[in-house]
Amino acid sequence: MSEIKVRFAPSPTGHMHIGNTRTALFNWLLAQKLGGSFMLRIDDTDKERSKKEYEAEIRDALQWLGLVWSSEARQSARTERYREVTAKLIAEGLVYPCYETPEELELMRKTLLAKGRPPIYDRRALSLTKEQIAAYEKEGRRPHYRFKLAPGDIVWEDMVRGRCHYSAENLSDPVVIREDGSYLYHLPSVIDDTDFAITHIVRGEDHVTNTASQIRMFESVGGRGPSFAHLPLLTGREGKLSKRLGSVGVAELRAEGVEAMAICSYLAKLGTSEAVEPFADLRSLAESLDLARLGRSQPKFSEDDLRRFNTHLVRGLDYEAVKGRVNVDREFWNAIRGNLNIVTDSEIWRGICRRPVRPELEDRELTSAAAELLPPEPWNEETFAVWTNAVKERTGRKGKALFHPLRKAITGMDDGPELKILLPLIGRERVFRRLNGEYA
Repeated sequence: MSEIKVRFAPSPTGHMHIGNTRTALFNWLLAQKLGGSFMLRIDDTDKERSKKEYEAEIRDALQWLGLVWSSEARQSARTERYREVTAKLIAEGLVYPCYETPEELELMRKTLLAKGRPPIYDRRALSLTKEQIAAYEKEGRRPHYRFKLAPGDIVWEDMVRGRCHYSAENLSDPVVIREDGSYLYHLPSVIDDTDFAITHIVRGEDHVTNTASQIRMFESVGGRGPSFAHLPLLTGREGKLSKRLGSVGVAELRAEGVEAMAICSYLAKLGTSEAVEPFADLRSLAESLDLARLGRSQPKFSEDDLRRFNTHLVRGLDYEAVKGRVNVDREFWNAIRGNLNIVTDSEIWRGICRRPVRPELEDRELTSAAAELLPPEPWNEETFAVWTNAVKERTGRKGKALFHPLRKAITGMDDGPELKILLPLIGRERVFRRLNGEYA
């Protein structure tokens, strides 16, 4: 059996958005699950739109997410290889020149649609005479090239969609080379996947028709052809793809404090029959991968849901997972993590416990009495109950009328970790001074 090998092939023409992040993730997880390797292929044949900064962002996002690759390639460095294969296909009559202008092609398309027929190219270029071709070239026309699809059924077993069936007669011969000589996606991708022995391709369902055409291309270049999995496309809450969904990216989410494993866990289970729950690491997430559990309907992605999911993950993080990123010890982390939305929120509570806070005194009579009744240190988690019972007995305050003014005076906040946990972390001197209205 050949080595399992997958690839992620982004075009560096825009930001690393959540849709192609999901594609990268599923490819990486599949490689990990099957004991294979993960390749990064930069599809930078679009010279005008490809930007180095976008490529750098893609690489940075993959590394931060933990989706490391073992090999890489760049399409712009393989042009000679594409020309070599294309020349062979032209000689075999499998790639042929066409001289129609974009306007003529659009007119042909509209005419066919008006007649109730599918807009399939009729291969009229194959019947051009040498004289006609010479006349076109004298006009200044330059040919684009199409791949000639062999007739018959095109069938494959998709790892997500099940059995897929197309008739080549119902497909247009795809354009593979533009008039300016630049390549479109289809043929270079097939040449690369063949040369690099890619065994599995995971991508969006918008590529299904491309796959039918590319299977014929794999046959023509002598490739065995990989296995395919086409993922349902993400939609927004409104039930359709949105510009916002297409633009929200890993860098933006990372800057907001969303954890890498929150993004990976959420995207891996969204749209499956499984519970969307946080995983501690990518290895265990990969072991859980089952493409058969992906539904056919388009899953709804929600930034708000992801942020809530991230909060759930953060509040369950062990100290070992964050100790290199926070300025608190294990005891402090365990005391506050249940009130965090992102890991860096720990600095808010570190500041409340270790730095001066301006207290808010809602009930000065209560807080003055509470200051007088503060027990001596050392304090522990029992201190708060003993102290507040004494304050209740003297002032008659109870419930919210007791606890809320104390919290506002001690922390300056409306809510947060239990005061029985915070008191020992803040210390008697600071608590005493804050209860008396001092900035301490």
